[in-house]
Amino acid sequence: MPKHTDTIELISALRQGKIKIINYLAGLEEHFNRREPEVLAFLPEEDRFARLRLEADSLRARYPRPEARPPLYGLPIGVKDIFHVAGFPTRAGSQLPPEILIGPEAASVTALKNAGALIFGKTVTTEFAYFAPGPTRNPHNPAHTPGGSSSGSAGAVAAGLVPFAFGTQTIGSITRPASYCGVVGFKPSYDRISKAGVVPLASSVDHIGFFTPDIASAQVIAGILCQGWREISTARKPVLGIPEGPYLRQADAEMLAHFEAVCQRLQLAGYQVKRVPAMPDFDDIYARHNLITAAEAAQTHQMWFAEYSDHYHPKTSDLIRRGQATSPERLAEALQGCEQLRNELTALMDEHSIDLWLSPSAPGAAPRGLDSTGDPVMNLPWTHSGLPTLNIPSGFNEAGLPLGLQVAARWYGDEALLQWALALVCWQ
Repeated sequence: MPKHTDTIELISALRQGKIKIINYLAGLEEHFNRREPEVLAFLPEEDRFARLRLEADSLRARYPRPEARPPLYGLPIGVKDIFHVAGFPTRAGSQLPPEILIGPEAASVTALKNAGALIFGKTVTTEFAYFAPGPTRNPHNPAHTPGGSSSGSAGAVAAGLVPFAFGTQTIGSITRPASYCGVVGFKPSYDRISKAGVVPLASSVDHIGFFTPDIASAQVIAGILCQGWREISTARKPVLGIPEGPYLRQADAEMLAHFEAVCQRLQLAGYQVKRVPAMPDFDDIYARHNLITAAEAAQTHQMWFAEYSDHYHPKTSDLIRRGQATSPERLAEALQGCEQLRNELTALMDEHSIDLWLSPSAPGAAPRGLDSTGDPVMNLPWTHSGLPTLNIPSGFNEAGLPLGLQVAARWYGDEALLQWALALVCWQ
């Protein structure tokens, strides 16, 4: 059973017929039956593989000639259960009746289906993509959280159950679980991938993104999903910046030591690394973002919460009630801070000739226990500003848990981010 470590080869082999979909699914079923009971990344589905075999047969009948096949022909994908998918209920990790959450299929899901992908199934999410955890466990150690809210998607890719899974990020729900699970997690610039057909949490800061085992496949799939994607060439090495100050101090001692070691290795590999004071008002940024999340969550859930408040987890209920107490004036003021932070970070990049920001992807390794999904504090400013980010797996701690490097680029600089990131692996 392939572990999807070279997804580009897999994509090519499926499309060319070097690997027959039916044979690939047989191996995947064996692996799934062995790993999924421990990881619990997917929502249960009866006869999952019987359905997949029928869909694979239909795909093969539609595209008998390899040269006419779409780019992701036969690639199985996981879909976070806040995305609407035709033929699947949407529960959003909640106890609400699924019929009230019905909506048209997510534009991003349709795009990958049109590219030949097969829907492997719905992945576990925390309730409404906030903090109330689901059953998913970290594939590296089931006693530890996989992170959230895209817990099932990150866990599924890390466990080799699928080579791609959709996620979303409102605070740190792609980058953090990608770091905890040791996979690539791509959060593009705000609104670069359509949010249509996805149950929102806080629309002004919700980002659609995804998980893959490697950067090369992330680049291919980003080209399909991201609006206005361009092929670019980035032959030179990027200049790297470290945002010194109160933000960076949110990471724990183990993560900071690892981060410093990674930065030193990058310097030895010929990269210029600059330390730049940034975000001196980090506490204000943090407060603004959490205010937006609560206020817009209250708007999203206004009708549902009025009727089904007793169905919500206490963590989600608390978020909504805090949001209900927020005035429209305070929300409007907080929203202005998103563009303000983006402009401030861009101005620092201009002033110091920085191409990419480097920071830890999480305060540390995945915490022990499943009651919490960890702290998204290291991801918050990049989500607030809407800048594109990528988690690059960068090693393990002494307990064997993954650690990640968070790389951020300019507004709508997603193409350069992924192209440069292909070379930022000198430590691996």
